[in-house]
Amino acid sequence: MLSDFTTPGDGLVTALQVLSVVVGTGRPVSEVCKRFESVPQLLQNVRYANGSPLEHAAVKSAIDLGKERLGKSGRLVIRPSGTELVIRVMAEGDDEPLVRQVVGDIAEAVRKVAQPA
Repeated sequence: MLSDFTTPGDGLVTALQVLSVVVGTGRPVSEVCKRFESVPQLLQNVRYANGSPLEHAAVKSAIDLGKERLGKSGRLVIRPSGTELVIRVMAEGDDEPLVRQVVGDIAEAVRKVAQPA
């Protein structure tokens, strides 16, 4: 556990822990760290001036449709930025054209209801 060494999720401590596992197993890094197959991922940021675009029915509908279209072969993360007036729309999945379409549709729905920045 990283909390045995430091409280934040420190990258240097993480790297040292990974190297410790690599040395302990005697296997190459490429083998130890290959735990999953990457899939296409796309992130779009949509700026807005104020308000809560994610509360709008049209945006909620676009998000629901995107989840339905991706099904179990993908995932969505849609959230407001914690530091700027931006909605972050991210999707990943096996089907890259579908991922692009879903992100584009949700970002467009946000743009239509958001007051431009």
